[in-house]
Amino acid sequence: KANRDAMPEGISAAIPYIKTILNAFQIPILSLEGFEADDVIGTLAKQAEIEGFQTYMMTPDKDFAQLVTKNTFMYRPGSRGNPNEIWDINKVCEKFDINNVHQVVDFLGMVGDAVDNIPGIAGVGPKTASKLLKQYSSIEKIYDSIDDFEGKLKEKILNSRDNAFLSKKLATIIIDAPIKLESSDLKLSEPNLTKLKKVCQELEFSRIYD
Repeated sequence: KANRDAMPEGISAAIPYIKTILNAFQIPILSLEGFEADDVIGTLAKQAEIEGFQTYMMTPDKDFAQLVTKNTFMYRPGSRGNPNEIWDINKVCEKFDINNVHQVVDFLGMVGDAVDNIPGIAGVGPKTASKLLKQYSSIEKIYDSIDDFEGKLKEKILNSRDNAFLSKKLATIIIDAPIKLESSDLKLSEPNLTKLKKVCQELEFSRIYD
C-alpha cells in the first residue's frame, strides 16, 4: 500500500518462523506472487461457494463485505471489548446503510480510504454516499444523472469523477486470481510433532508443545 509504513523489522523477521510453525501443524499456506491476500481470499471464497461450501472469511477489514453472499460470510473478531460479529447479507446492508451487497464497492469508491490509498469523492462521507446509492444504485448511474444535482454537491461529484471510478476499481477485490481451490488439501490433519518440537525448542515455546 502506497501510504503504509514499511513492515516493522520484528514482524518481517518473525514471518519465516510463523511459516515453519504452520508447516509443523500442517496448516496450509495459500499465497500467490503478485496478488494481495484479499484477492486470494476472494478467489478461493468464490470457488468454495461454487463447490457448495459455506465459507467464513475471518477478517476485520470492511472491504470483504463485498464478497458476502448467502453462503459466504464475514467473521469479524472482537476487539476493544466488542464481541465477535458474523456479517451476512442483511448485516452488510445494515452496516453500510445500502440496499444490496453489490453497492459495497460503490460505497467504498465514494467514501475512499486513506490507508489503502483510495481517494474517493472529496467531501462525500458515509451518510451522503448511502443516500445517493439508495437513490441511484451505483457510481455509474450517479454520473449518468449528474443533471439532477446542483450546488456544492454537484461540484464535488464532477471534480472527483476520475477519482470516483478509479477508487471503485481499487476497492474491488479480485475473484479470478490464478489460484485453484484444492479442498482435499485443506482437511484437518495431525501436526508433525518432530518438526513442531524442533521449532518450539528453538523459540522456547514450551507451552505450545506441551
